[in-house]
Order: sequence, then C-alpha cells, then structure tokens
Amino acid sequence: MARPRRLDAEEVARQLEALPGWTGDVDRLTRSLAFPDFRTAIRGVDEIAEVAEEMDHHPDLDIRWRTVHVGLSTHDAGGVTQLDIEQAHRIDELARQLGAT
Repeated sequence: MARPRRLDAEEVARQLEALPGWTGDVDRLTRSLAFPDFRTAIRGVDEIAEVAEEMDHHPDLDIRWRTVHVGLSTHDAGGVTQLDIEQAHRIDELARQLGAT
C-alpha cells in the first residue's frame, strides 16, 4: 500500500472550506465537538473509534465532560493527507447524528 501524500497549504485550505468547524494547516486538522451530554460524548468517541479502526487511521481524541477535541494528522506522511480529510467528513456525519455542535 502506497504511503498517502501530504497535502500542500492550498489543498488543505480548499478542503477546509467544505469542513465547517475544522481548522488547521498542513500539519494538523482540529475540531471541538460539543455533545448534548457526557454519555453521548462517550458514544461519539466510541463511534469515532469504529471509523478509525475501519480506516486504520487513528485520530487524537481528548474528552472534557461533553466536549471532544479531535486532532487529525497522518503521522507517517508528516502532516495532513486525504485520509485526514475523509475522516473529518466521517466524524462530522457521526457528530451530526448524535446532535453535536
């Protein structure tokens, strides 16, 4: 399997336009998701973990009460790749389904 290619600044900026709530640069994408309550936040983390396992691409997650902070980067590519963009879209869909803002 070929190693994913690190995106350049223009590519990351263009991709972020379709990802409201996400910020970042060529090194890392980040977003904080506020879930309705702690139990739902934990469910969100669990569902993010399922996507991560399916993609074999694992985000950095930090949970504080009902807020989950997500960090995406493709470590072996040294920054943001299309894998991170795809995973951000999938995380957004899960978050919407669980009522996160």
